[in-house]
Amino acid sequence: MTDPRLTPANGRVAHLSLQGKVKADRHVAGDWARVTDPLADLLRRPDGPRDRQMIMGDRLLVLERLDRHAFVQAEKDGYCGYVAVAALGPDQAVTHWVSAPASHLYATPSIKLHELASLTMGAQVRIVAEEGRFAETADGLFLPRVHLLPIGQRLTDPASVAEGFLGTPYLWGGNSRAGLDCSGLVQVAFLACGLPCPGDSDQQWTDLGQPLPEGAALRRGDLLFWKGHVAMALDGEVMIHANAFRMAVTREGISEAKARIRAQEGDVWLGAKRP
Repeated sequence: MTDPRLTPANGRVAHLSLQGKVKADRHVAGDWARVTDPLADLLRRPDGPRDRQMIMGDRLLVLERLDRHAFVQAEKDGYCGYVAVAALGPDQAVTHWVSAPASHLYATPSIKLHELASLTMGAQVRIVAEEGRFAETADGLFLPRVHLLPIGQRLTDPASVAEGFLGTPYLWGGNSRAGLDCSGLVQVAFLACGLPCPGDSDQQWTDLGQPLPEGAALRRGDLLFWKGHVAMALDGEVMIHANAFRMAVTREGISEAKARIRAQEGDVWLGAKRP
C-alpha cells in the first residue's frame, strides 16, 4: 500500500513520476521553493492537524497552490503535506546552516537589541558578509557567526546533538528547539550529522540501521524502538528521548524506560537498531 505521507499526490494533482500509477486530475512537475518563516507547520490537510514542521531554508517541491496553503513534498525526507503559502519564498541558494540548538536573528550586529526571531538547528540562510562576531544574511539581518557552519560541513555525533536539546518541551510533530517529539529529536540529530533520516518513528524503524539481537550490548547512538516511539542510547544503560511522560526531552535509564512503558502500554517493544 502506498504511504500517503511519502506520495506526492492528493487526487487533484500528482507528481509527473506517478503518471500511470496514481490517478489525479493533473500530473505536474512542480516548482521548488524554500521556507522563509522560522517554523512552518506541515499539515495533513489545509487547516488540518500538524504532521511535522518545516524550518527556515527547507527546500520544498510545490505541487499545488490553493488559497492559503500549498501542497508540497519536502526534499529532506520526502514528507508530503500542506504548508502556508505565506511561509514560502523563492528557491534561493543557501550558504550556511544553524549548527547550535537555537540562535537569534537581529536587525543589527548587536546582542543588546531585541531579537527579531529565533531559529532552530538546521535552519539554512544565505550569508553575504561578516561584521565582527556576526554574519549578515541576504535579507540584511544578522546571526552570531559562532552558531553557523557552511553548507556541507556537518557535526559528527548524533547523540551529542540530541543532548543539546535536553529540556526542550515535548510537541507532537515538533522539529525545533521550541518543541520536539520523539522522531523529531532523532531526525534533527541525524540530519545535523549529514545522515538521511525519515520523519516518523515507524519510518525510522523501517529505514534506519541494522537490527540488533535482543540483549545485545548497546552503543552510543543506537536507536531503541517501541510501537509509536523511538529513543537514542547515550551508552549501554541510559537513553535520551522526547517523551510525553515528562513532556520534555530527557535522559532515562533504558531498563527503567522499558519497564515503565511495558506497565503503561503493554508489550510494545520492537527492538534496537544500529545506524
